[in-house]
This record gives sequence, C-alpha cells and structure tokens, in this order.
Amino acid sequence: MINLLLADDQALVRAGFRALLDAQPDMTVVAEAGDGAEAVRLSRELEPHVVLMDIRMPGTDGLTATRQMPDGPRVIILTTFELDEYVFEALRGGASGFLVKDTEPAELIQAVRVVAAGEALLSPSVTRRLIAEYASRAKEPQEAGRLAQLTDREREVLTLVGTGLTNDEIAARLFMSPATAKTHVSRTMAKLHARDRAQLVVFAYESGLVRPGWH
Repeated sequence: MINLLLADDQALVRAGFRALLDAQPDMTVVAEAGDGAEAVRLSRELEPHVVLMDIRMPGTDGLTATRQMPDGPRVIILTTFELDEYVFEALRGGASGFLVKDTEPAELIQAVRVVAAGEALLSPSVTRRLIAEYASRAKEPQEAGRLAQLTDREREVLTLVGTGLTNDEIAARLFMSPATAKTHVSRTMAKLHARDRAQLVVFAYESGLVRPGWH
C-alpha cells in the first residue's frame, strides 16, 4: 500500500485528489496539509511514501517545505505551469519530479506509482527543456571533485542521464544492454548519494558535465 500525503492550500483540490487516489486498491491518503509547514510536520509524524506538494502555498511554500522534508517520503511537485520558475529549485531541493495540476487522472496515478517505486518523474523532453531553461541560472560548476569517484563509463552514463536520455537510449548510444545501462545508473546514484534520477540530472550540470542547450 502506498501511503500519500496531500499538501495544497485549496481544500477542493485536495478533496479531488483524495477521491481519485483513495479509490485505487494500492493507495491510501493518510493526511492532508494546507501549507508547507504542516506538510513537513505530518511527514515526520506519519512517514508517508509519497507527498503531492503544491509549489505555491501561503506561509511556507512547497519549495521551502521540499527542502525541509525528512528522509523517506518522495515529493511530487504540483504546479500550474510545466516550466514553473521554481521547478528546477524544487528538483535541486530534493523533489523526485513534478506534474502540472491539470494532468489526466490516469497519469497522476501512474506518476505516484513510479515515484513510490523509486524512479524519477522526469520525461526526457522536459528534462532537456529544464536544462536549457534553468541551468544557465546555476552558479559556476561545483562539486566536480565528487566526479573522481566515478569510472569513465559511469561519467559517460551520468552525462547522458543529464541530457535526458532513458536507460534504453543510453544503452543504444553506448552499445550495451539496457540491463547494463540500468546497473551503471544505479551505481552512479549510489556513489553520488542521489535519491533518484532527478538528483542525477541536477548533479550532471551542477558539476559541469552538461551545459545548457546540449541535446
């Protein structure tokens, strides 16, 4: 059973999400929060698997709350615009992905399952646009020293993850099996202490491996 916490300042929005998610045989909404501070408090108390977090809330917003989240819950950011100015910061702060609020119900349900399973919720096209749009605002490359932990092959794989390629696309590019590509991605995540693929994408350009506008 996937335990969920809903964080949104609009009660009607929360009610809609709750009705949809509670109807799934493998999901249950354990709590609702009207602002970010309450979301953080309830996450520490109840340890949900997934938090659906509205990025714009009065008081403590979703971005601040995502940074303050305890280890364990995975955060899906809810935003009105696909390229909200805060999305990149939310990913950097620990979110596992994001959804626009008017997404189809089936997509929302699938997204929760994907994130609960430990995968990142970032389509390759959105990843590429995020990099092009926001990486130019990032500071000078940092954390390059941590790249020393990676083998040359892992560094190649990290670069391709950062440019938005899936495991299958990485496998084709590097002439390896999808299973081998997945293993390299997993090892890279472990070495960099990345929670999921979203964190790898952020690390790839914060370390200078990927530059804005690369495709």
